Amino acid sequence: MLRKIILFSFFSFVFSPAFSQVPRKVSLYLFSQYNKTLSDQTKGNNPWGFGLGMQATANTKTKLKPMLEITADWYLEDDKVLRLSPDGSFPTQDHTVNKMINVFAGTTFSPIPEIYTIIAAGPSFIGDQVLLGIKPTFGFYFSKSQRLTAKLAYIHIFNRDKLSAKDFGTLSIGVGVKLF
Repeated sequence: MLRKIILFSFFSFVFSPAFSQVPRKVSLYLFSQYNKTLSDQTKGNNPWGFGLGMQATANTKTKLKPMLEITADWYLEDDKVLRLSPDGSFPTQDHTVNKMINVFAGTTFSPIPEIYTIIAAGPSFIGDQVLLGIKPTFGFYFSKSQRLTAKLAYIHIFNRDKLSAKDFGTLSIGVGVKLF
């Protein structure tokens, strides 16, 4: 009896990886990124930022794959200059971007396995505002295993300032590692 238990345990241990190696349906990456503000009404109050993000991509057999990305960015530099509203009055809200959280969903397209492009859109949370944003991205993998990736993106947030109808635009450079 003991011999059967040991033999069963041995074969279970040896052959379980062969039967349990199912490809994952989702790839998850952890990113760190640097953002350079290109356009904003108060660009001096938020010239650059850094952040962290997670990107999940469905592993399909096609070149087009759905994806979801959540990022959080912090803008630490501030020139402490008061900017007046376009009509010359004192602003009713602080226009400094201290932090920005984006939840973007979209599609990734991989013409070849090492290169990908993404077009994504969704809500962007800046202070107490919820605004629409878009994020076109170009990225590449450092190896065929796709463990490390880098990407260059442009984040465009529409109507950040209601009075002047100015948008917020930033260039984002990120490096990511595959979690699974």
